[in-house]
Amino acid sequence: MSRWAPDARERLEAAALELFAQNGYERTTASEIAERAGLNRATFFRHFADKREVLFGGEDTLAGLFADGIRACAAGATPIECLQAAFAAADSVMTDAQRTKAAQRVLILAANEEVMERGLLKHARMAAVIRTALSERGVEAITARLTAELALLAFSLGVERWMQGGSFAAHATEALRELQSRAADLDERVVSGA
Repeated sequence: MSRWAPDARERLEAAALELFAQNGYERTTASEIAERAGLNRATFFRHFADKREVLFGGEDTLAGLFADGIRACAAGATPIECLQAAFAAADSVMTDAQRTKAAQRVLILAANEEVMERGLLKHARMAAVIRTALSERGVEAITARLTAELALLAFSLGVERWMQGGSFAAHATEALRELQSRAADLDERVVSGA
């Protein structure tokens, strides 16, 4: 196939996930990924800065969708309503095909500490995007920061549940409600051993 095929990025991603699962992340090279996809090494690097980006490139898209959802909220929307809108905006890319890839990514991340660290950096960038979008709406700095961190926790829980089926936005919104409820209970005494 031509290296200029319009689906080159998707083919590279699929090939990488297959090879990471088959040979391990560390033992897979960019050249092998390109070859498996029927493309050349230069094409790989046109789409991805390195093989770690194969696993996390979609998070930039998600961050953009989250920010768009927040910015599209009506004036006067609460920070929580903004997060609900962010999750709804991201739902469009959380497809069944992405669900399958997410399950593969979880296994790869669990097996490689370097990749796990890269994931944490991407999550920190996503939190910064959310915080910025909230700040642009006039949300006070600490509230924007807390809301962004809450968003990432709800996102993580939502993804875990979404991988079992259903709508990402529904799962993430439900996780957000649960987190709010549990946060409200943080000042209650915990009975140990109960």
